Amino acid sequence: MENKKVYLDTNIVADILDATRKGHSLSIKLLEYFALEDYEIFIREDMITTLYYISKNKNETLEFFKNLVLLDWNISSFGKNVLKNAIDLSLEKSIDLEDTLQCLCAKENGCKVLITHDKIFYDCGLSIYTIEEFLKVKIK
Repeated sequence: MENKKVYLDTNIVADILDATRKGHSLSIKLLEYFALEDYEIFIREDMITTLYYISKNKNETLEFFKNLVLLDWNISSFGKNVLKNAIDLSLEKSIDLEDTLQCLCAKENGCKVLITHDKIFYDCGLSIYTIEEFLKVKIK
């Protein structure tokens, strides 16, 4: 049976939330695909405060959290070990801490796929796709 655990980068969720962002319609298409195909969506808990902070419509963002994220998504914490490993890797390889945390957290939660808009993303052994790449692979 296919592992249907997928981890979303902050930029993907920001696109879902904000209809004025360039990737909004494609992100909504991805979300619909996940719902139809029974995927488990994972995000990091600290993403909630980041998304709230950058949102233009705070109430709409809170409603999104309340009516979708808290009901249907998995919210993971990275914990001390993942944080330590991410810091060590970021220092050792001069790579982005946030991306490293997300990848390690996704791996820790059994996700096989991480979806991001980033062109360069730390590879911790997961399949890393843009939305376009993921949908191209899945919808033939």
